[in-house]
Amino acid sequence: MSTELKDNQHNQRDVTINELTACLQRQREAYHTDPVPDLEERKKDLLALKNMLADNREAIVDAINADYGNRSSHETMLAEVIMVLDGLNFAAKHLKQWMRTQKRKIEFSLYPGAKNRVIPQPLGVVGVIVPWNFPVQLTFTPLTYIFAAGNRAMVKMSENSRHLSRLLIELVPAYFPADKLCIFEETGSVGIEFSKLPFDHLFFTGSGATGKAVMASAAKNLTPVTLELGGKSPAVIGPDYPMKKAVERIMFAKLFNAGQVCVNVDYIFISEGRVDEFVEAAKAWTRKHCPDINSPDYTSIIDEKSYERLNEAMADASRLGATLINLAEGQESAPGMRKVAPHLVLNASEDMILLQREIFGPILPVIPYKDQHQVSVYINERDRPLAFYPFTNDKQLQSFYLDHIMSGGVCVNDALIHPGQHDLPFGGVGASGMGHYHGYEGFATFSKLRPVFYQAGFSALKLLAPPYGKRASRMLNMILKRKL
Repeated sequence: MSTELKDNQHNQRDVTINELTACLQRQREAYHTDPVPDLEERKKDLLALKNMLADNREAIVDAINADYGNRSSHETMLAEVIMVLDGLNFAAKHLKQWMRTQKRKIEFSLYPGAKNRVIPQPLGVVGVIVPWNFPVQLTFTPLTYIFAAGNRAMVKMSENSRHLSRLLIELVPAYFPADKLCIFEETGSVGIEFSKLPFDHLFFTGSGATGKAVMASAAKNLTPVTLELGGKSPAVIGPDYPMKKAVERIMFAKLFNAGQVCVNVDYIFISEGRVDEFVEAAKAWTRKHCPDINSPDYTSIIDEKSYERLNEAMADASRLGATLINLAEGQESAPGMRKVAPHLVLNASEDMILLQREIFGPILPVIPYKDQHQVSVYINERDRPLAFYPFTNDKQLQSFYLDHIMSGGVCVNDALIHPGQHDLPFGGVGASGMGHYHGYEGFATFSKLRPVFYQAGFSALKLLAPPYGKRASRMLNMILKRKL
């Protein structure tokens, strides 16, 4: 590399760092000028988000399609546009209730006439690091709760979302001032520097490995973090559950966005005697709903590196003895389209890449099982998943799985649906993340629930001031008796 090129890269990095720092300073100054926006201002921000998405939805769909090479416009409309608009409407409807000061109980024997209150207040400036797989949803949904809580925001987009990043950067000034919202494109080292900024809160969605690095950077500033990570989310089909219904729900989820979903079904447990039934039902579903993987309805893998990774993982499984079943009956990707046909993987073993790392593609390992205890032991020996999908109508079996298997979220008798329930908190646990957003929990995540004690005109503590004597002893004994 020439010295001139190194100097140019260094200068570009300095400019980017300066731009990030200047933006943070501008937003923090605006926060200190107006630290607690009222209900109307917050609703105005939510409406601006809604208008930005609604006014430009066709351009946004086109930009995401360009970033993917081919992304189903219907999937984008459902998961990126409609879901976000629905969430914005939900937040606007409930915001007044969320903002109310909360009354809390007080110990009147010591503090007669005093009051305890919890006041939700904005934190300040929140940083958001966005992945590429659902770039609008995972930008606008955090912003929904960040603005509902009265904050300001800086957003760093993914390097795989270049078309969308540039579009949003162009659009934002028409809807928000720079001291309220700024969006940054990833140009090489922006993410690293972004995570080092002393935000009042940092929100990250992405892989566990990157999440650890983000958290380490934030820790240097004692910046609190919310981490929405991935993981190998399992499904299990109970012996009582109708196979055709299970397959139609699992396959819809597995092929949505070509499997590039953090809460997707990563592997599945099927009763030993029902594996062949599952395979045939999956083939039939795919023939009907995915007749041509090269059609615009079937989403491409995001980039060449990910495409090669999936193909190498399948080759690794085949080499180590697995049986791969192409559910699209031999279809292959057209040149340059990066389409991976949906596959089932039978006879998978622990030494295979597919069972070691999150798949993030339309490949589904099948694990036969004898009973629910085998399922719970297997899952509990591994990192806690972001989602868990038990399929059974047996209430006792549902309770067993809910009691014995910990995960970020659960969807009973379906898959992929629970993140779209706006009144349910969404978040991981352990290796799949920390913290929640969506619904009231999203508002609370980006608020300081500030405890305030209001003392009355008279305080009984004056009667307990030293030097301590008989009166203090009598009072303490009286209080103690009430507590025993």
